[in-house]
Amino acid sequence: MSTTLNKMKAPKGANKKMKRVGRGESSGHGKTSTRGGKGQTARKGNSKPRLGFEGGQTPYYRRLPKRGFKNFRREDFAVVNVDTLEASYKAGETVDEASLREKGLVHGRADGVRILGDGALAKKLTVKARGFSASAKEKIEKAGGTVEIVK
Repeated sequence: MSTTLNKMKAPKGANKKMKRVGRGESSGHGKTSTRGGKGQTARKGNSKPRLGFEGGQTPYYRRLPKRGFKNFRREDFAVVNVDTLEASYKAGETVDEASLREKGLVHGRADGVRILGDGALAKKLTVKARGFSASAKEKIEKAGGTVEIVK
């Protein structure tokens, strides 16, 4: 059987009747045309007020007192101590954010890794991080390792 364009039919459920509103009470969609009662939401256009609007009353976000200082450009660093590197890495290995995440020492969202100098380090490691404390840098270099700051 050959199918021709004039004999093709749409699959069942593909064509849906349009809802005709405002065509008299007997249609079931008359009077308010499915818009409910009166007021802002019954009007055409953008019937939804903006987020946080409370009908003209001073909104909550303006009623609350604003105190202190919020630094929106603050960077959050994942912090790792030198003694953690000593326990988790073998001599000669490279330490970077990817390897720290792989070993489960850093998790969650962070703008980079910062190495701090708590503990002792005796292994020669190549450490790549966003930042180092002075004592951490000193301990890594004293153990024969190298420090590399990455952006």
